[in-house]
Amino acid sequence: MNDAQLTKEGIRIHPAEDFEGMRKAGALTSRILDEVGALVEPGVTTGALDDFITRRVEEEGATSATIGYRGYQHASCISVNHVVCHGIPGDKVLSDGDILNIDVTVIVDGWYGDSSRMYVAGNPSIKSQRLIRVTHDALMKGIEAVRPGATFGDIGAAIQTYAEGQRMSVVRDFCGHGLGRVFHAPPNVLHFGRPGKGPRLEEGMFFTIEPMINLGRPETKILADDWTAVTRDKSLSAQFEHSVGVTADGCEIFTASDKFFPA
Repeated sequence: MNDAQLTKEGIRIHPAEDFEGMRKAGALTSRILDEVGALVEPGVTTGALDDFITRRVEEEGATSATIGYRGYQHASCISVNHVVCHGIPGDKVLSDGDILNIDVTVIVDGWYGDSSRMYVAGNPSIKSQRLIRVTHDALMKGIEAVRPGATFGDIGAAIQTYAEGQRMSVVRDFCGHGLGRVFHAPPNVLHFGRPGKGPRLEEGMFFTIEPMINLGRPETKILADDWTAVTRDKSLSAQFEHSVGVTADGCEIFTASDKFFPA
């Protein structure tokens, strides 16, 4: 790859043959997230869920992108209730009604597949169910805005307009990102914004869209472990994430699954 394949904003434009690598990586990520869902129940620890994910990555002959990343030592991030993102798996025991996001990134033949989705331990509250549905639908509103000629501001605006219309807030402190043969690359994909603003989308761009939606205010803070982000007002938070590629007439979701949303 050379600089001729980068936009002026540093966003890489991938040729058609690169889509197949992203499909394989995305498919494995989705399959592991499908499988771990059967283990989510009251009494299970987040560490046990991560152990399962670690084992499955190894069994598939893939590599975890997160183990060793900036010193991180787990194959997943597991964020429970008011944890916004980057929750560290461990001794936390799930209780009835807990909601949790599980975020997994694997490397298959050099390509990165990155996705996260929401799960429920036991029986969720009505407000938890609504938060999860709104967050999922906000992600899909953002994905619907992806097409050549649209802007990244269009994606953010679609997510923000929908979420705030449901009287929820969009986290500003974290964003989606470019990926491909690297874990993180330009662009930063904001989940808020104004239509028509930001770089224009072009066929061959690969990136994640991963809105974090709070029942309360959008502000977050990082705990002393330097990883875990929580809502400042301790309100519930939810997140869904897909990896996508811009196609000639829209986009392809590399991490698609019919089990993605816990209907």
